[in-house]
Amino acid sequence: MRPHVESIQDSDYVWHAAELVRGSGRASERRLSVDEEDGSSSLRIDFHTDWHRAAGIHHADTEYHVLEGEMTYGDRVIGPGAYLYAPRGVPTDAIRFREGSRILHYREFGDAGFDPVDSLSAPRWADAREDVIVLDTESMRWDAVPNPGPMPGLFVKYLHVDPVTHFYTRLVYAQEGWTDHRLAHHPCYEEAYTTQGKMSYSFGDLRPGAYFFRPARIKHGHFTALEGGTTWLFRSDGELFNWYTQNEWVRWGGEAVNYGPGGTRMTWSMSSHDIAGGRSWRSGKEIEMLERSVAYQRSVGADDIDYRQHGLGSDRSLIELAKAVDAARLQAGHDSNPHDRSHGDDHSHDQGHGHVHDHAAYGWPEPSSLEHPAERTDEYRYNWAAGRPWRTGDPIPAPVLSSLPVRSRSMGRWDGDGM
Repeated sequence: MRPHVESIQDSDYVWHAAELVRGSGRASERRLSVDEEDGSSSLRIDFHTDWHRAAGIHHADTEYHVLEGEMTYGDRVIGPGAYLYAPRGVPTDAIRFREGSRILHYREFGDAGFDPVDSLSAPRWADAREDVIVLDTESMRWDAVPNPGPMPGLFVKYLHVDPVTHFYTRLVYAQEGWTDHRLAHHPCYEEAYTTQGKMSYSFGDLRPGAYFFRPARIKHGHFTALEGGTTWLFRSDGELFNWYTQNEWVRWGGEAVNYGPGGTRMTWSMSSHDIAGGRSWRSGKEIEMLERSVAYQRSVGADDIDYRQHGLGSDRSLIELAKAVDAARLQAGHDSNPHDRSHGDDHSHDQGHGHVHDHAAYGWPEPSSLEHPAERTDEYRYNWAAGRPWRTGDPIPAPVLSSLPVRSRSMGRWDGDGM
């Protein structure tokens, strides 16, 4: 399982000697994200000399995408935008990268192992499937994103789609002014590297070189594509469904033991509303863009509500918690006598009172009703953010919150509009 990496610049990563076994030449890599359980890796590689590797078989599903420079696969020479997909266990031709080339390199479900072969007619592994894909993405056409929901202005070039797992790699372009005012989470992981432009969203700004890796169900959004639009290379390990949230609120707190004023005990609480500091961190232009997104959703008959900028107006978390407390008191007959937490320990919270608090009474569902059918029994039960195949009609799992993502040195402290 890869950890959550949110909006970090690739320049904040240290360089390592590139792990390109059985190759000839010198290169360095920045490890954008790595799965130490199965070897999957997302890397930025720079070639300091011409680099070459003869024909062979990769131990992982492997992808190369040229940001700058030139790739030669067999006899085919392609410049920036070159893309190669080499399935695990399938013989691939010789590959070269010219000195000074910069690429994105991905390995999935395996390590950097590579076995030379004498020719492309060498036998495939018994469990190998799919074939090598070589593309000049610069010559490909942008197609409008076919999924219903987002407003017009989002375009895609599909590079690879696994017909069995639906794992896919694509280039995505959001034209200047494209906006989505909702937050989304998905049943699959999602990672992206920004190649051009600027976008603002709930975790900050995306500029060239910005990278994120989100495990399944991490909530994110409030996208606004700014000057010149924005382009990314996107990857997901399954079919992507969008489950939307609006006007989100989060509050957390606890009882301090030794870090109150003067070292005394204290109770503290903080919300994503507080983090915004009572101000709009978005420009007037961005607010206008977000309101246009609301208008578009309503124009197509989508169920929608007004966009409310986080940090301004009343704190929704306090309002919802107050409503929950009132509902619990009324349900329990405590409306004139707040629940006393100091009573004896001879009964649990719902024993001796003749009642059980019902989440639905104040609009919150029982959490288990939102789980994937196998969430507590399958091999991923230890990790809420593990992706699982989802089909229409399955329960839609609740998002995994990431309210204070760690930010990189060059991107600065996060002060976005919360989760």
